[in-house]
Amino acid sequence: MSNKTTKKTSLNMRQYGMMIMLVVVFVFFAILTGGKNLTPMNINNLIMQNGYVVILAVGMLLCVLTGNVDLGVGSVVASCGAVAGTLIVDFGVSTPLAMLAALAVGAAFGVFVGFFVSELEIPPFIVTLATMLMGRGLCYVILKAQTKGPLPASYNWIGTGFLPTIKIFGGVDLICLIVAAVISVLIILAELKSISTAKKHGLPTAPTWQLVVKDAVIIGIVCFFFWKLANYNGIPVVLVLMALLVGIYHFITTNTVAGRQIYAMGGNAKAARLSGINTKKVFFWVYANMGLLAGVAGIVLSARNQSATPKAGDSFEMDAIASCYIGGAATSGGVGTIIGAVVGAFIMGILNNGMSLAGYDTNVQKIVKGMVLLGAVTVDLVSKRKKG
Repeated sequence: MSNKTTKKTSLNMRQYGMMIMLVVVFVFFAILTGGKNLTPMNINNLIMQNGYVVILAVGMLLCVLTGNVDLGVGSVVASCGAVAGTLIVDFGVSTPLAMLAALAVGAAFGVFVGFFVSELEIPPFIVTLATMLMGRGLCYVILKAQTKGPLPASYNWIGTGFLPTIKIFGGVDLICLIVAAVISVLIILAELKSISTAKKHGLPTAPTWQLVVKDAVIIGIVCFFFWKLANYNGIPVVLVLMALLVGIYHFITTNTVAGRQIYAMGGNAKAARLSGINTKKVFFWVYANMGLLAGVAGIVLSARNQSATPKAGDSFEMDAIASCYIGGAATSGGVGTIIGAVVGAFIMGILNNGMSLAGYDTNVQKIVKGMVLLGAVTVDLVSKRKKG
């Protein structure tokens, strides 16, 4: 008979601190705006306005985990949207082909960066700074400094469309309620499985009350958002796209060899190379993947705007990078999660949305976002020094 006892430990507050911050920021703006940010329409807008930032943050996290960033994604987003818009408006190309062309352009940018970073060992900062300039220039050349639009409804659907609804109780969408219930059950089952696995291997687990509070908060957030969506037009298509990408990349980073290799490189690239990891290959696919996701974001943004514009994607790279660091990623790489990056993206989105509703100038918004980013990075570095 085994005498193993399960040890108790506290929840990792680094992991869940950003979730708490998300709730606190949202409640703060609910008070400041008199509840304007609580309306179903605003919740829907919050998701749609931040869809492309979340998509970019997912790809950017992989770059950040290697200890680097991609400065060119905003310009790549603009170029991809410009290609799709021009093909549709000027050449009458069908929506699926235009989208494939946009994805191809994004992937080409990613392969370009990946080649210079992995094969020629040019610092990613320099290569992506170059693609920032090249991508923006290409966008202006393609569009000839003009806006291309309006784009057809079949194209705009991915950025502005909704899934079919089943209305009950005078207008509440049943699909939203079912999805919220399914997600809640999955959260509980995942927690029970995690506890069972920890006990099986004699690993420490957090006290039951902490796990209950944590899950209750997460389920509460899920139910709140889906209840608001149920009282509007249902589930936005862009939310489904985000969920798919987040699920795929969460699985890759937590359950695959490729994911473990990225974390190993961020922890110590030299040691990773000596242990047999092909660091060139990892660098290449990380940046090629970032380019592809920038293409997806370019499609979503142009569909949301219903046109392709030369200024599209301006400063998106900064929002994506900030989302990763605010979501708990380490500046040196090797630490961070997809879920954390998504939470960071929504914190940025709630800040933008709340300050806009409160009537703050866009310049003030930039100051506040800069302070939040600096604070998140400072906390990370100070806590590391204390542990050291």
